[in-house]
Amino acid sequence: MNSIGLSSHFSNGTSGCTRRGRKHLGTDGSVLAALLGSGAFAGDGGRLGTESSVPAFSQRAAGTSGRHPWETRGSARDCKLKLSTVKRPPRILVSAGEASGDLYASLVVEELRRQYPGAEFFGSTGPHLRAAGVRTVVDAASLAVVGLLEVVPDLVRVYLQYRKLLASARASLPDIAILTDSPDFHLRVARRLARLGVPMVYLVAPQAWAWRKRRLKTMRRTLKRLLCIFPFEEEFFRRAGVPADYIGHPLAGLVRPSLGRDEFFRKHELDPGRPIIAVLPGSRRGEAARHLPALVRAVQLLSRERAMNFVLPASATAGAAFFRDRTRGSAIRVIEGESWDTMAHASVALAASGTVTVEAALLGTPMVSFYRVTAISWLLGKLLVRVPFYSMVNLIAGRAVVPELMQSQMTGERIASEARRLLGDQAARGEMLAGLAEVRRKLEARAAATPAARAAAIVGEILQGEAAHVS
Repeated sequence: MNSIGLSSHFSNGTSGCTRRGRKHLGTDGSVLAALLGSGAFAGDGGRLGTESSVPAFSQRAAGTSGRHPWETRGSARDCKLKLSTVKRPPRILVSAGEASGDLYASLVVEELRRQYPGAEFFGSTGPHLRAAGVRTVVDAASLAVVGLLEVVPDLVRVYLQYRKLLASARASLPDIAILTDSPDFHLRVARRLARLGVPMVYLVAPQAWAWRKRRLKTMRRTLKRLLCIFPFEEEFFRRAGVPADYIGHPLAGLVRPSLGRDEFFRKHELDPGRPIIAVLPGSRRGEAARHLPALVRAVQLLSRERAMNFVLPASATAGAAFFRDRTRGSAIRVIEGESWDTMAHASVALAASGTVTVEAALLGTPMVSFYRVTAISWLLGKLLVRVPFYSMVNLIAGRAVVPELMQSQMTGERIASEARRLLGDQAARGEMLAGLAEVRRKLEARAAATPAARAAAIVGEILQGEAAHVS
């Protein structure tokens, strides 16, 4: 995407401090075109506080000799530092673009609040970040789009939110930014924040190892640190010159049921003599709408053979009413949230490829994974993406642990057939369970600290101007 910002110049007497910007759009209209991107092929997708005495941040007066590592001559940050000597806690921009990123970033914010009790947080938020006390500039739900051509109807809305977030960053000039997932949005934000002199930590690495390796150039130029949540990513990005750390997957020590099996069944008036089949069509409305017809058909076929509880935990981003409207007349029971409880007590999960498959793996729930995009997006993706598997579970394992029903293979008949095999073939079920246990081990953090604590420590290092990596 082209650079986005407002042309503005201002000076402070004779300090020579100038803030520079550029026009919003090139004449070729490539800003909107460049927003086309995909996270469809493999979703990206405990708390340990470190008590320490942290000095308040000082904005330096003109003439002081020291500089933060990220300050650049003539930047907006230079100007603000010269104009003010007021001591204050750090101001931190936090941005997430979808549900999983909202959760991961909120865990880091909670850790940072322990280190910096008076810190100010603002940015693009979902329910978890808002609960953590981050002031909302942009609602993350407005950025939750996926696909190549599927995003076209949403481009104007996303672009307006992009401008809104950048305007807030220019007005507040954060001491650091934590950008989470959603690379088509956030790498463009990163380019603009870099021009403002804002250091950045990127949480949840873009899948440059699969496609669009040109993103590496932007990442090298703009990021202070890239925080990887999958074990194979750190080496890839470091070899590419991006300062990367594997912190462990945020969900590894977090995903667990809150209710026991009997309590869950009683709460939702489910027949305890029937197994649960978790129906997980995706958290975004667009992808869920593409998946639900085949899932409803699979449920219809399975329910003819055996009495089962089919439970669909509605995501907050799509809402329960959305799913109830599209599953009316089927055997599917839609409930509000509780996806971890649903998966933990399910015999099989029918799961859209993405973060939910990682959650199912961590819970040890056998699954059938699937995904569908438009035909044109699929053809383009086949040309651009170079990975041996589409499911993140299989990518982590390095082998086929769960079945992948992609595009034309995603039919009600195929989904029902795979689910039937996992319900009735104990050898196949046992083999998958062993593979899922292997994936869980690989996702565990390699240090005593939780992923959120490691991420917060790295943010703290940058705020303190330190260069050492967290060991």
